[in-house]
This record gives sequence, structure tokens and C-alpha cells, in this order.
Amino acid sequence: MIRRPSVRAALAAVVMLGLAACAPSSTQDPSVMLSYSPGAQRAAGPSAPADPTPEVAWPLTGLDASGASEEALAQPALAIKIENSEDARPQENLQYADVVYEEYVEAGISRLVAVYHSNFPESVGPVRSMRPMDKNIMGSYLGPLVFSGAQPGFISQNRSAGIFQISQDLGDYGFYRKSGRSAPHNLHAYPEDLLEQSGDTTTPPAQWAFAYPDAGATAQVQGRDVSSVAIIMSGWAHPGWNWDANSGTWLRTEWDAPHVTMDGTQLYATNIVIMRVDITYNRSGGGASVPETMLAGRSGSGTLISGSKAVDITWSKGSSVTDKIIYKTADGKEVSLMAGNTWVELIPNSGSVTIN
Repeated sequence: MIRRPSVRAALAAVVMLGLAACAPSSTQDPSVMLSYSPGAQRAAGPSAPADPTPEVAWPLTGLDASGASEEALAQPALAIKIENSEDARPQENLQYADVVYEEYVEAGISRLVAVYHSNFPESVGPVRSMRPMDKNIMGSYLGPLVFSGAQPGFISQNRSAGIFQISQDLGDYGFYRKSGRSAPHNLHAYPEDLLEQSGDTTTPPAQWAFAYPDAGATAQVQGRDVSSVAIIMSGWAHPGWNWDANSGTWLRTEWDAPHVTMDGTQLYATNIVIMRVDITYNRSGGGASVPETMLAGRSGSGTLISGSKAVDITWSKGSSVTDKIIYKTADGKEVSLMAGNTWVELIPNSGSVTIN
């Protein structure tokens, strides 16, 4: 069953100072006669605009969650490793993820960490293997990391770091092979089964602030107009984004072609966060050396795009896997995003990003 998106939020009080100012004074000298003309009576002022902040919001999208049950709000976020090679596309139900991270892996291809919380579709995939940087990408969400396959050393490191792991290779259930594709590009999973195995993990904390209304988002206030994003992660990964004014979202491409899911939906984003990152090679897993995006204890530059505007930012993460990545503007203030889904592009410093 697919749950429709929504979010958490704040309450606001409207103080009607103008009316108080118009009230007659109780200390007025009664001997002073006031001239009064019905025709001069002041017209009522306009009503205050409705507060757009939802009373209850989904923590990862900022969208209205007033229709969600307490049980749904308390569920953990599933961070699922999704393959993104040419053989893996189109993916299944990737559009329902609240947040998606794109990372650089072997041979320069990209892989995804799709974080589901407000929507759990019936099935997702293809599910692929874990990498050493994944714990630092999803650790701040405090939920399970779902994958298939990993070097034993990386699994051990995750366990030592407190990451709750769900994997076909560890004997967990909910995984199946989808017909029509060859292995290893056909392993899919049922999120409801994964949730049943999520232990005592709980609802994720918000990863950033959301602005209400949208016009108050950092990029909307401080940003420049943009309409396209072209990324070269490597010679094998060329993702891109194009602004679509009709839907008010960014539409994703791969090698300039629409990046669609199995049901034909072109992937989209309300916010795009671009992080420039260092890549090293990690040999501690007990197998082949693999690329690792360096996040824990690191910082760097980037760009935040919300709506049709972009602003330069910096990012930093503490040394703990559970530390959130903090995004700030040039003046040192933490950013706010527009309510909606977010894609985070982890782009090697050796790659290129062109925003027009």
C-alpha cells in the first residue's frame, strides 16, 4: 500500500495588535466630547493570511502529515541501496523515496541510497550491495540500512558503529528475484517485510529545516535563477536535472534522456543538494579496494537548489555516523528547504557540475 506524502511542523499565533490600537482609551477625560460620524467609521482590516505551516509534518519532506496515523509517523526510515547502472534502469518505485543520495562507486558508475519514510510502496529495487560510506550517509536517520551483499569487513564496521542492517545475505526476508532481468540486477524487496525486521529503530529526526511558505526557503530568498544542472561524476555517470515550471519540480535525466521508473514516471525533486566530496579507496573490507566518499569529520562546498533558484553553500559532518550533515550559507546560517522530496548529489571533486 502506498502512503501519500505529507510532513511535521510548527504552530503559530497571530496577535491582533492593530485592533488593540483602535480601541478607545479607558483613561480618556470624560469631559472631552468626541465628535462622531457614522460615515467616518473605519472599515475592518483584511484578515491575516492563513499560516501555511502544517500542524503535523513528515520529518524528511516537511509535507503535511495530519492524515497520517501515529503508527505511521513512528515508523523508521528505510535506507535502501538501489542500483543505478544501465542494466538496473528503470528502477521500481524510486519516486516514492523522501530523500535519495547518489554516490560514486567502482568503475565510476553511481549507486543510490534511497530513504523511504512517508511512502512505502509495495516493492522497490533493484537492491544492491553496501559500501563503506553508506553508514555516514544514512546513520543520522537512525533506521535500518537495507542491502544485498558487502565485504565482511564493511558489515563488521557497520555493526560496530551501531548501524542496524537488513540484508538478504544475512538471512533476512522480504527479498525476491523479479522476472525479466538477469542477476544481479533483478533483486527487489518488499518494504513492509523490511519494516517488520527493523527492531527498535524509530522515526527519523529532521535532517534540515523547511520554510513555510516556500518563498522563505534559503535558495528562494538568496539564490539566482537556474533552469538546468549537468553533472559529470565520471566517464560512466552523467546525471542531470531540468527545471519544469508546470510541475514546479526538477526532472531527472541520465545521459540527457529522461530517467524514468518501471511505471514510466520521470524521477523528480523539489530540492537538489550538490556536495563536492573527496574520494579515497578503502581496502579494509577484506576484499577488493572500493571508492569511499569521505563524509565523517569532513567539510566542503556545494550548491542548494530549491524551486528554480540556486545558492552556494558549505557542508560539514561530525565524526559520528549519527551526526547530521549541516548545510550553511556563506554568512554561516543554516539553510532551509522547500517542503518536498530531496536528492543529494555526492559529486567527486574530480567531476564537474554545470548549473545554468
